[in-house]
Amino acid sequence: MTITDPTFYRSPAEAIAAPREQLAYVVTFDRAGVLPDALAVVDVDENSAAYGTVVGWADLPTTGNELHHFGWNACSSALMHEGHDMGEDGLQRRFLLLPGLRSSRIHVYDTQPDPRSPRLHKTVEAKELAERAGYSRPHTLHCGPDGVFLTCLGGADGNDGPGGIALLDHTTFDVLRAWETDRGPQYLAYDAWWHLNQNTLISSEWGTPSMIEDGLVPELLLGQEYGHRLHFWDLAEGRNLQTVDLGPQHQMTLELRPSHDPEATWGYVGVVVSTADLSASVWRWHREGTEWQVDEIITIPAEPADPADLPPALQPFGAVPPLVTDIDLSVDDQMLYVSCWGTGELKQFDVSDPASPHEVGSAHLGGIVRRAAHPAAPSERLAGGPQMVEVSRDGRRIYVTNSLYGAWDDQFYPDGVGAWMAKIDTDPAAGGLDIDQRFFPHGEDFRGRRAHQVRLQGGDASSDSYCYR
Repeated sequence: MTITDPTFYRSPAEAIAAPREQLAYVVTFDRAGVLPDALAVVDVDENSAAYGTVVGWADLPTTGNELHHFGWNACSSALMHEGHDMGEDGLQRRFLLLPGLRSSRIHVYDTQPDPRSPRLHKTVEAKELAERAGYSRPHTLHCGPDGVFLTCLGGADGNDGPGGIALLDHTTFDVLRAWETDRGPQYLAYDAWWHLNQNTLISSEWGTPSMIEDGLVPELLLGQEYGHRLHFWDLAEGRNLQTVDLGPQHQMTLELRPSHDPEATWGYVGVVVSTADLSASVWRWHREGTEWQVDEIITIPAEPADPADLPPALQPFGAVPPLVTDIDLSVDDQMLYVSCWGTGELKQFDVSDPASPHEVGSAHLGGIVRRAAHPAAPSERLAGGPQMVEVSRDGRRIYVTNSLYGAWDDQFYPDGVGAWMAKIDTDPAAGGLDIDQRFFPHGEDFRGRRAHQVRLQGGDASSDSYCYR
């Protein structure tokens, strides 16, 4: 009898109905590159005596990696590919791949047999990524039907590009090749995700290594040289089919969140900042006939501020930009979460009508000026803000962490960004955000490292793509 990993869900509805997560995995990093970066394990079982505390920890064997985005070796999309061994010892959601954005290494951790004690399984060196795929600075990964798609910001050996996607084997973790066969006008890279049943991959743009590694470069921003386009590709062939320019003022098209409905042909992308007025925005892509269109559907304005309260980079503007650095879409495609790292706000939008969102919830933590406290520590002015956001499969719990990227943290929070993680509860039908007072790992809970991204045991809203309704 074939035994399939029970966390490979055939449909969004099956994922929503599955048992809730008990653990969260969090990548942490040392900005100075002296301490090793680490994978932390946090207890998220509300009935546990250890709820809201770090219960597992794995130091990397190397330093200077700057862990950033990470993910599973395999997930629900594997059900689309008939060639997998799905037996008891076959393909499973078992390994977490941890790319180092500065080192270009990829550390692979095994979460079995004890999910609280991940063990180093393999290290993929920068040389292998460069020689086999021609890339460096690995950023985001998604588990696909027949491999791991790893987006990379730089060309071989850290040169400025083009960036693109490396394909890795999701059992051996060998780097196989560059995924693209015809990149067309694409040069900058950031995220990539897909509509599996439409054979379409979408990719977004940030900047090359030299544009990001020492912080935001004002001259490049005002010169509108960061990414502002989306690219649509033939997923099977790795061929660029269409490029849509959002307009050069819309700088940094980052996180992609396609609809989870496998038959739908729409999704969302967040834009960090407009050079016209410091606003941030969310755009919706959708297919009209054979062409893809992208429309702005949410605009979040900057907030006026006393220049004395601002970091040097923002003082000339007298305002705090929202800086939308992450978005996340609930598995039922009903709620969109938008993290405003600059103003320290998580916004919740009802997107039951995908083209006409309306705001139904808001929560404040941190912020460049506001410094909103967590209810568990009301006297502590928080730095950073909701940055990476992850939603549970059932849509009831939202987890946020506060660090963006080391050099950018230092620019916008020059007095220190700290380290914290929060959990926010919601009603997935009606909306509304309630910060959990019992859940606040922060400070030395992360042993002197900054907290960046969360992955949930059994999958989450940004881990999986589904093949069936």
